[in-house]
Amino acid sequence: MSSSSSAAVAKCLEGPGGSTSPGLFRSPGKRTLVLSLLLTVSVLVSYNPVTHNKFLRYDDDRYIVDNVHVKAGLTWATVKWSFTTYEEANWHPLTWLSHALDCEIFGLNPAGHHYVNVLLHAVNAVLLFLLLQSATGFTWRSLMVAALFALHPMNVESVAWAAERKNVLSMLFFLLALYAYVEWARKPEFRRYAAVFCFFALALLSKPQVITFPFLLYLLDYWPLGKIGAPPVAGATVQSESLGRWWNRRLLLEKLPLLLLSAASAVITMIAQKAGNAVKAFSEYSFLLRLETAVISYVRYLGKAFWPTKLVALYPHPTKLYPAWQVGAAAVLLILITAWVLYAREQRYLAVGWFWFLGSLVPMIGLVQVGLQAMADRYAYIPFVGLFVMLTWLVADWAQARQISARWLAIPAVGCLLAMGALTYRQVGYWHDTQAFWLRTLALTQDNFVAEDNLGEFLFSQGKADEAAEHFLAARAIHPSGLVANLNLGAYEDRRGNLPAAIAYYEAVAFHAGDAGMRATAYGSMGFVYRQMGQSTKAKQCFETAVQVAPDRTRARVGLGLIAQDKGDLAEAVRQYSLAVSAQPSDVAYLLLAQALQLQGHADEAKTIYEQMERWSPNFPKAQEETQALLQKK
Repeated sequence: MSSSSSAAVAKCLEGPGGSTSPGLFRSPGKRTLVLSLLLTVSVLVSYNPVTHNKFLRYDDDRYIVDNVHVKAGLTWATVKWSFTTYEEANWHPLTWLSHALDCEIFGLNPAGHHYVNVLLHAVNAVLLFLLLQSATGFTWRSLMVAALFALHPMNVESVAWAAERKNVLSMLFFLLALYAYVEWARKPEFRRYAAVFCFFALALLSKPQVITFPFLLYLLDYWPLGKIGAPPVAGATVQSESLGRWWNRRLLLEKLPLLLLSAASAVITMIAQKAGNAVKAFSEYSFLLRLETAVISYVRYLGKAFWPTKLVALYPHPTKLYPAWQVGAAAVLLILITAWVLYAREQRYLAVGWFWFLGSLVPMIGLVQVGLQAMADRYAYIPFVGLFVMLTWLVADWAQARQISARWLAIPAVGCLLAMGALTYRQVGYWHDTQAFWLRTLALTQDNFVAEDNLGEFLFSQGKADEAAEHFLAARAIHPSGLVANLNLGAYEDRRGNLPAAIAYYEAVAFHAGDAGMRATAYGSMGFVYRQMGQSTKAKQCFETAVQVAPDRTRARVGLGLIAQDKGDLAEAVRQYSLAVSAQPSDVAYLLLAQALQLQGHADEAKTIYEQMERWSPNFPKAQEETQALLQKK
């Protein structure tokens, strides 16, 4: 490292604003531009391997690869669908439109989709730097916080996972809303408040993780804006009269429209998650277990902030209560840190950073359990900013109080950033492909039946049925009542030709599943097995039940069309295939429709569909093979 770069980084511990560095760093504007470019380059270098990564069979398929609405690009139909669908148990229309725009530009080339995530993360790092610099007046401390955010390995999940576009996109608008709030606090004007409101709304339309935004503004009011309790800290750009009380009427009223937005988003999110059966019942995870998991998870997040190792995509949620000593120790640690930051009243950034971390994690900490994870790296994307602020300002103040030269701290600061950049570079490779992704997850976690199921499904799709079955059985051994494993074992027995065993598995899932989609899948799969066995009446009953349970499922409609075609009723077959492509278009459904139209004598319509499929289908030969197999009852 050169002496000039050491000097530059060392300024992170100087006072607000100014620098004595020569050249570009004499001009605040040029200095900010150069440092912003430095942040951007550091992100692009650290995340460079992402361009070699593939789409994963873990949300990437449902969000992009197999999502016909997204693959269609930015059409009016896609826009309408984006604002009206609860698909994937979420309502985030801007995220859907963002993915559709990527498909419009890059098609299904994963490099383009991934790199947009990287660029958004780089923009977020720069915005965080500009926000803190504007609010506090400290350039180099703000840079250090932004660099920690840019390079911390915990953020790899939000960036390297194509389906997590919602995280980086929501953060973009969240930071713009915070920046607009700082500007509004400096000079209250309607247009500035309107900017806060609009950016916050856009953030919620991307992902509801930012729902705590109005409460986080109170923390900014306390520090660094100084609107609560005392004048702003030295170097702050916003000067306002100390109002003396936390719940001042003016501060509450100015945030009321934002609170209403948060409330509306919370209602819509709960509706979406219940519609997708993503919310777990207390019978599955008791409230006491959720509370214990939340306390333990807070401490685990702290640990990974300072020692980011064994990072995986899914940390399994426990099914049994934790040992009492673990919960007690974690609770004591959290209480002690809280007492410390409250005691250190002169260092307001400690309380702000700590309660930012605690508060912004509340929607994702698991008291309302959504999904099967105990915690997730992506949930730390916003909360860790509070920890980075605490650490940076605390070290800087400690050094100043002891008159330690900033240059002495430059080397460990740069060393820390280089180490994190190297870890991030390596962590990006973990997301390279589906098989490596799940193998590493299994190697670093215990009793992870979700990983077993997902790895098995991938191997099954690659024609490695026996290897896949080993993982399905392992998943069922860990979680005997797990319906996904039974559904997968039914598919395995179906492929082996052991049709009675396949039906037994499917019946078990259909009987026990509370999720409508899973029940419809089980009934639909059972219908295809009965059709292979020549029992068309039972097959039709299964398909009809699947359609009743989930009317938008294509596969059951295709099954009904096949039953009609088997009986020579081409008009009914065309009707069912048409309903299938209307509800959820698929290559196979379109090819079956074209084939039925051809048999009906509508050669021109059939030819048009074939030509469109040849032009737009990502794997037309495979779709043709699947179509012929269905027609031959295989």
